[in-house]
Amino acid sequence: MIVVDPLFRIVGIALDLYVWVIIISAVLSWLITFNILNTSNQVVYTIVDFLYRITEPALRPIRRIMPNLGGIDISPIILILGLIFLQMVLSNVHRALLTG
Repeated sequence: MIVVDPLFRIVGIALDLYVWVIIISAVLSWLITFNILNTSNQVVYTIVDFLYRITEPALRPIRRIMPNLGGIDISPIILILGLIFLQMVLSNVHRALLTG
């Protein structure tokens, strides 16, 4: 029981951080699309490449399932909702372990 609580907390924090990484990645992609940021800058390219490599493995399966909506990509929103759902499930499991 003592080990379970920190484990759930660390997983919750990791999921929160991943949600923020997805949001930052989406915002940076908009900034690049509207030519506010330029990927020829090495720092910008490194950050964008890192975020792409971290988020793309989770977003790719969602994009394969989603129908084509033109230029709108809602896969980050679906992934964030899925992660929030996972957090709720883990919270319920954690609560059940503590009370039961």
